[in-house]
Amino acid sequence: MSRPLSVGVAGLGTVGAGVLKVLRDNAGLIAARAGRPIAVTAVSARDRHKDRGVPVAGLRWYEDPVALVADPGVDVIVESIGGSEGPARALVEAALAAGKPVVTANKALLALHGRALAQLAEAHQVPLAFEAAVAGGIPAIKAVREGLAGNDIRRVAGILNGTCNYILTEMRLRGLQFAEVLAEAQKLGYAEADPSFDIDGVDAAHKLAILAALAFNRPVDFSELHVEGIRAISAVDIAMAEALGFRIKLLGIATRTQDGVSARVHPCMVPLETPIAHVEGVFNAVVAEGDAVGRVVLQGRGAGAGPTASAVVADLVDIARGRHTPVWGASADALSSAPARPMSTHRGAYYLRLMVLDRPGVIADVTAVLRDANISMESMLQRGRAPGEAVPVVLTTHECEEAAMQAAIRRLSGLDAVLEKPALIRIETL
Repeated sequence: MSRPLSVGVAGLGTVGAGVLKVLRDNAGLIAARAGRPIAVTAVSARDRHKDRGVPVAGLRWYEDPVALVADPGVDVIVESIGGSEGPARALVEAALAAGKPVVTANKALLALHGRALAQLAEAHQVPLAFEAAVAGGIPAIKAVREGLAGNDIRRVAGILNGTCNYILTEMRLRGLQFAEVLAEAQKLGYAEADPSFDIDGVDAAHKLAILAALAFNRPVDFSELHVEGIRAISAVDIAMAEALGFRIKLLGIATRTQDGVSARVHPCMVPLETPIAHVEGVFNAVVAEGDAVGRVVLQGRGAGAGPTASAVVADLVDIARGRHTPVWGASADALSSAPARPMSTHRGAYYLRLMVLDRPGVIADVTAVLRDANISMESMLQRGRAPGEAVPVVLTTHECEEAAMQAAIRRLSGLDAVLEKPALIRIETL
């Protein structure tokens, strides 16, 4: 068997420690699949004495992660520090510039700096692998970039954040409000102490930016994305969705047409009969649509030590075998320059919930606003009466343009009988 592949791991948190564990627990199996042993020989982390659940005795230890690059005994760098700047970025840039392959799970780094990192990797003809950056243990990157390489991919989408999916699932199953479920998710470790990146859609947007770049062979550009989170979703919305035959999911959706590429993250109403409506809890799902293959749905755990380490090790096996694919699926001179389409041009159906005073003439005022915006109403749902008090009124529309809907929302918010800004959820079929 060939000389072992020597790995330097920077960051020994959940992901880094998970990589050490998988490589040790499955060493024989991995060596057979890689054609040679893969062994961690050097690490970098802040605290030498912290118990991480895996033995680190005998490994070369560096306080400065960038120092791993200069270690002549390290063949490949695994970056599991996290964050889009600071040590993580410095390490990846230094490793690529030195001609050392990099494996990372860092979706923020790739979403924000992936264009420059891909150019650096190509200039030095060195792999930059990131299967673990999107959807954890689901092999989404290889599926889109390599498995569907013969397809003209028109759309890629999915449930890309397990925290949000868990919260929405628990709200539906238990009839609880958002804040209650978020607090429970934090106690269980499903949500961070500061959950903003998750619940505001940023984490999912980082992942969608990467998937869109791969699907459409374009340089990654996070600034193009429209991003909304789930803070405004209420128990009323969850219940109304069920009554209308939908479930609410936070989705990332990227679509390519002859007019360009759109990429957006926001809550969606999805019909109960679609597979993605039944992806529950902390699970993720990725949907890709190609001209030859049709629709492909991948589902699995999107985070955690085991799933993420599984994806990191898969990349290490590729590197051990000498398999090397351009970062975005094609060399820089072959990438697409298709323009980005703004969210205002999106067309689709909508769910609107208004909290209104229960008095004569209110519905007529609401429908007049929609009529003036050239928005056709499909259905209306009102449960119960409370004369003179606030009641929820739910409307669904036929397909219309986002710009028209936003203009209607502004006018509806100005009606004296509408007591708060209307809740808007887009209706999607995947």
